[in-house]
Amino acid sequence: MTPTTEQLMTNRFLEPHQAQAAPPTDFENRLGDAIEAAYGAGIHDLEGLVTHMDEHGPLNPAGGSWTIENFTALMAELGR
Repeated sequence: MTPTTEQLMTNRFLEPHQAQAAPPTDFENRLGDAIEAAYGAGIHDLEGLVTHMDEHGPLNPAGGSWTIENFTALMAELGR
C-alpha cells in the first residue's frame, strides 16, 4: 500500500527532536520551559525575555544572571 501525500507530510512532523544529536539535558529542558512560560505570559521581546529568565528561569550556565549577551550567545551555541 502506497502512503498518500497527506500521510507522508504528517509523518514528517511527528519526530519533534529529529535535528538533535543527543537528548536535551536537564538544563536545556528547564531553559525551554522558562522560555515557553515567558511567551505564554505575553513576553515577545528579547529584553523582556532575558528579564523573565533572570526572575523565573534557571541560572545561566556560569551560574549568574542572564544578560542579552550571554542569552544570545547560548542560543547560538545550542543552535549549532
